[in-house]
Amino acid sequence: MYARMGFGSLAVETKDRGATMGICGLIKRDTLPDVDIGFAFLARFWGRGYAHEAAAGVLAQGTNVLRLTRVVALTTPGNVRSGRLLGKLGFQFERMIRLKPDQPESRLWVLTLRLKT
Repeated sequence: MYARMGFGSLAVETKDRGATMGICGLIKRDTLPDVDIGFAFLARFWGRGYAHEAAAGVLAQGTNVLRLTRVVALTTPGNVRSGRLLGKLGFQFERMIRLKPDQPESRLWVLTLRLKT
């Protein structure tokens, strides 16, 4: 992904020990017209604000460095925690989609970014 697009997923680590907590980053799927953000953290790190901090940093890079004006995100219908986090980041639920006809539906979230001049 990095070689082709200049971005991808990053490991998120603790400051003190460098232990991996999860991943966060931007990806470009062939099945979506927009870049999407993704994150996944080990359960023991949930609810501490780490995903929000990592995702906000990734979105800042997407806006300020990559000059993206729209980023999307996907969640499973039952993933309330990730939906809540996306809402805090400014994403709006847009609609249900299927990436492929044989896959289950996902919730599509959209964030319009404002570029700094």
